[in-house]
Amino acid sequence: MLRESLKASRGIVVSLWWNAVLLVGGLAAWPFDSRRILGLNPWVKPAKFEISGMIFLLTMAVLLWAVARDGRWKRSRAVMGWGFGIVMIVEDTIIALQSARGVRSHMNYSTVTDALLFAVMGIFITLNTLIGAWLLVLWLRAKTAWPHAVVWGVRLGLLMLLVASVEGVRIVGNGGHTVGAVDGGSGLPFLNWSTAHGDLRVAHFFALHALQLFPLAGLVMVRTRCREGAQVAAVFLFAVVYAAGVWWMFAEAMRGMPLVR
Repeated sequence: MLRESLKASRGIVVSLWWNAVLLVGGLAAWPFDSRRILGLNPWVKPAKFEISGMIFLLTMAVLLWAVARDGRWKRSRAVMGWGFGIVMIVEDTIIALQSARGVRSHMNYSTVTDALLFAVMGIFITLNTLIGAWLLVLWLRAKTAWPHAVVWGVRLGLLMLLVASVEGVRIVGNGGHTVGAVDGGSGLPFLNWSTAHGDLRVAHFFALHALQLFPLAGLVMVRTRCREGAQVAAVFLFAVVYAAGVWWMFAEAMRGMPLVR
């Protein structure tokens, strides 16, 4: 399935290779770079975004292949594949470029160049959100051979992706991901989520990756011997509980409370 999905989305394949090259280059530079950005090696953030971006691209390749498998929307699939691919190329390239320069990539208005690069990222992430909304509309209309529990997992996961985008806007409006202090300071290993103050990235992360978890929850339910209606109901229940957990993480961060102290 994955091989067929990638064959059908050339734009996503190009973006995957691009991000793989960026990741390998950053990992190679990591041990030889003693600089710090917000207390971390400059190549930590690009690695996180490149790994997350590649997971996102692989997921979208499968979803685009499945939604157009019956012969409909093939042109839409190609356009969306290139759209998702170009967005990930632009965003992750800018993040890597800023890390190479030794400066922050997000919420950085120190110079005209920094502000312009951040604005470009904002434009392309907005485009990514619009394409995600388009894909959700297609999945709401789709007729696939996938079990209903998995289909609803995909739909609810795409909806959570849009919620994550809105929460991302809130991070920008906050002027940073930390609530109660400036960005930086003590944080969890690699993830760097603040262990002393609220961190809006926590809810953002879990909302984004509902796109992988909700369909998996549907697949787990399909492997049970429950009736189809019960499988779908279980996926909805899982999604509601998960969304409540994401909201709790967001509310706690807004109160200035860390996920792990």
